[in-house]
Amino acid sequence: MNATEARKDLYALVKRAEEDGVTTLIHKREDRALLAPLDRFPAARKTDAFPSHVLSAAQKDFGDLITRAAQGQPQVLRRNTTPVAVLLPVDTDSGAFSSGTAARTASAGGAVNGQGDRDGGSAPRRLATLGDAIGSVLTSNPAKGATFGLPGVDAATGGLQPGRLMLVAAAPNVGGSLLGLAAARQTALVDNQRVLYAASGPNRADIFRRIISAETGGDYPRLKQGRLTEHEQQVAQQLVHAPLMIDDGSDLTTEAIADTAPHVPDLALVVVDRLQAAHNARLPLSGNRLPDASQALADLARTLHVPVLAIVDSDDPTLLGLLDADVLVTLAPTTDPATIQVTVAERDFGTIGSAYLRPDLLHARFLDTGAAAVDRTGGEKTAQFLGSAVERELAEAALPYTSGARQGLPASVTHLLAALRTALAKGDPEALRELGPSLTQVASAPPQLPDTAEGRRLAAALQAYNTAVSAGTTGQPAAAAVQAAAGRGQVSDDVDEEDDGDGLVPGDEEDEPDGAVFPALKILKDAVARSKMHPIRVIRTEERDSGPWPLISEDMDGEPRWVHPDVILTRGPHIKANGKRVRRDRLDVPGSFGEGTLCLIDRNGSYPSACSAVPLAPNKLLHTGPLDTFDKTQAGIYLIDIPRWNRTDMPHPLGRIIERPDDQGRVWVTTPHIKQLEKLVREGHLAAAPVIHDSWTGKANESLLKPFYEATRKARTELVQIGGDPYKAYKTRLSIALRLLWPKRQEQRSPFWRPDWRMSMVAEASVRHWSVAFRAVQQGHQLIALRNVDAAVFWTPPSTPPATYKIGTGFGEVKAKFVQPGEIIPEGDD
Repeated sequence: MNATEARKDLYALVKRAEEDGVTTLIHKREDRALLAPLDRFPAARKTDAFPSHVLSAAQKDFGDLITRAAQGQPQVLRRNTTPVAVLLPVDTDSGAFSSGTAARTASAGGAVNGQGDRDGGSAPRRLATLGDAIGSVLTSNPAKGATFGLPGVDAATGGLQPGRLMLVAAAPNVGGSLLGLAAARQTALVDNQRVLYAASGPNRADIFRRIISAETGGDYPRLKQGRLTEHEQQVAQQLVHAPLMIDDGSDLTTEAIADTAPHVPDLALVVVDRLQAAHNARLPLSGNRLPDASQALADLARTLHVPVLAIVDSDDPTLLGLLDADVLVTLAPTTDPATIQVTVAERDFGTIGSAYLRPDLLHARFLDTGAAAVDRTGGEKTAQFLGSAVERELAEAALPYTSGARQGLPASVTHLLAALRTALAKGDPEALRELGPSLTQVASAPPQLPDTAEGRRLAAALQAYNTAVSAGTTGQPAAAAVQAAAGRGQVSDDVDEEDDGDGLVPGDEEDEPDGAVFPALKILKDAVARSKMHPIRVIRTEERDSGPWPLISEDMDGEPRWVHPDVILTRGPHIKANGKRVRRDRLDVPGSFGEGTLCLIDRNGSYPSACSAVPLAPNKLLHTGPLDTFDKTQAGIYLIDIPRWNRTDMPHPLGRIIERPDDQGRVWVTTPHIKQLEKLVREGHLAAAPVIHDSWTGKANESLLKPFYEATRKARTELVQIGGDPYKAYKTRLSIALRLLWPKRQEQRSPFWRPDWRMSMVAEASVRHWSVAFRAVQQGHQLIALRNVDAAVFWTPPSTPPATYKIGTGFGEVKAKFVQPGEIIPEGDD
């Protein structure tokens, strides 16, 4: 890139260097420099060893930094105090990193000059200190790596690691090739990363048919005859531009793979299908040539720093011992024909994990069996095989949503499908029977699903389930005999769910009587009246059906409602102390998380705390249309594209907002979320600020509700010590006052009707909740769930809450409780 383009995209280029190891060549007239990851120059991590610049300053002086780097002076780029990338000189003849300039100065930091450089021979070898190795591991981003898309296998292997050769070993007819295809499908079709599929056994037509069969559930034997249904043809058309590159043929050699791979842009994974144990003169990747082929593939992985996954059609220990695999994944049949055991071993280390898979050879794929059951002697055994084919497929199709990896389902449906998966994994027929009515209702009237591979698969699974129920083949009651489940599609008739409305009743709009413990509504009205901007606290009824008001919805709160992808959430009946029957969550944490307990964080006064500085437009919102940049002096609502968020250890910053995009994939957000996204861009967590396609804004004010906040905080300090009925009355009146900002029922009277104020206040609470949890994750804490605007769950040692939270009773401080995995998560009055 030229320096002007690079300056504009500096944050994105640094992120690519930091997370993906990408080096960018930058030119400014005759000056040339490399924007490189720190691994290219480990000495840059040493404090004050080289000139360093925070990214904002580096962007301003970028042209000068390019000149200095080109002259042999490395320039370190920092995010706050942390080095994240480095500008290095370039050898203009070879385009390579100049070892004779910058590298020569680096010996103190770990990059050591070799004799060859002094003699003008080969480039020097680089020795890394232990600190460099630790920094590389701690700053890596495994969430972006390739995976199999099968949770059990991914947990056992840790995913497909860059720079390593993983060998899948299975006897013929066990399905080793299907595991390679699973990794290719997940990486290319789901994660949209580029895959090179080198096929020495199957040809490209076979691979295509297997992908279509696995993606649609179509019968593979029928597809081999060339007969595709209309749906399968539609899926095939949608996959035309998938980043999956196929190199097939009987003449395929490791040399050909090694020659091709470096020219595949943004390569994320190489799959070699397959290495054949039996000698075949026409197949170079066969017989006694396999040890050399394996060594060449291992070298390719290390050279390109990408994972290489190779399939070998043998489980012979003697042959496998000759192959140069970093990780060996062995597939073996069990006494249960519906289960395959997977064993994972590392070279020089031995077995590190195991899992079970369910072969679905009719559809050219493996399915995850769920967690392995543990017997009382401490060993593992396969979970009971339970459920009809349509039930198991429905659970598998829902996995991207129930795990939290994908958004787009209503919360009630997500909980229901998670409960189905848990019932199947644990072999619980009673739970499966209880879920039948709710599953039938959802399948008969499914929600609108995203137009993605996952969404289409889930839609097909729901349709198949509905058809099976109608025919009476799922083992569940027929649809005609099923009653609606409490009108919610999830719970039984004997369970009371929390109120979905605003909780207001006639009379709530009246000012509190003199002598009330906490006259919240009076205080709120007085706070608004004090403003010198003369706020409009009620939009007239005749104006509410036009302008910005129909665009504002409850979804704009941005509540996370997120559970870690590797954690299983189930929701079951629970009787509260007052006898009320409700639903409560349980979280099952896999053993891979190590020892610990669930640390429940409950933030005090999330909503009133947000009133301390929530950006609002006190007067009418005007239509300001598309905006080039966000104007900090304005507040309102904005139509933006959903930013890409690649982390799996934190929910999307916009929370449930992203579950309801419009036809163009855009969403309306309030000012707190716009400011949050801008901050994440400045800190390098997002590549670019969102484009604002439309807006309704007015002059911003962050102090409109501050007097209300101050009065609320003071009252809490006093009443929380008293407790009992006075404190309950305080909380009730506080909740009523804030809900009256936007009453949902038309018949409900209120001194307010400002949905933008209400949703901005709730969004501000969500943003603060998310941000504190993100700081904890950045400091190394394991987030398990982020719920609503005040509850978080971490996996911690007993009695050890994350240090980023302050324990106390004040606003913004938290309560911390500890429960064991699988126990009820207390909520509300509990």
